[in-house]
Amino acid sequence: MTDEFRAKFDRGLGLFDLDGTLIAWDTQMLFCDHVLKREGWRRLYLMFFAAFAPAAKILGDEGMKRVFLSYLWKADRVQIEAWVKDFVADFFPGRCYPELLERLQRHRDAGHLTVLASASPEFYVKEVGRVLGFDLALGTPVEFGGTMPLLPDLTNHKGGEKVRRLSKILGAPDGTWPRSHGYSDSTADLPMLDVCCENTLVNPSEALSVIGRKFGWEIVRPAKPWKGKSGQVVEVLRRVAGV
Repeated sequence: MTDEFRAKFDRGLGLFDLDGTLIAWDTQMLFCDHVLKREGWRRLYLMFFAAFAPAAKILGDEGMKRVFLSYLWKADRVQIEAWVKDFVADFFPGRCYPELLERLQRHRDAGHLTVLASASPEFYVKEVGRVLGFDLALGTPVEFGGTMPLLPDLTNHKGGEKVRRLSKILGAPDGTWPRSHGYSDSTADLPMLDVCCENTLVNPSEALSVIGRKFGWEIVRPAKPWKGKSGQVVEVLRRVAGV
């Protein structure tokens, strides 16, 4: 950790999830939609993805994420970086929850270290973090050389993996990181929330709300850009197909 990071960390830590927290959407769906609209032939990945769907429980989140990324097969690094630039410019900060951007700005104004920790692919999470002004942005590292393989190697940056990786950078928490505040919408982030002194839950499920109320965590419910579960399902299906 640099001296500048250390000084900020000593003042406080603002630790933010991305999907469902800063923005209502699953950004993996959004980025897929962004790519498929530019290269329509890549919709063929849907057949490949559908073939693996019955094995989702066996493959787990990490395995299915590798399969999902097949829509980028043979795309070179330069092309992916160009898509990332355009994608992030289209959605950030404009589609983020204003309330959460205000929280992020408060941490910056207080001189805190601000960290974006997401399970989405790091190749665009880092650009999201840069545009939103985070000090550090971490996502799922996706391994590829000149071009994207059909099933890229990756380590899913989810659950306890976020804490493990952050501990290498910030130092392992002694119970909790001092003067820390976590923001998330998901029970998958409970390991991250457990090592923060304070937490804010964003549109949490009922199960997560129960946990939040038990520990006295703040709950906020910014308006989503769709109505009800059916509206969300329609948006997800439309975007994974690039329609």
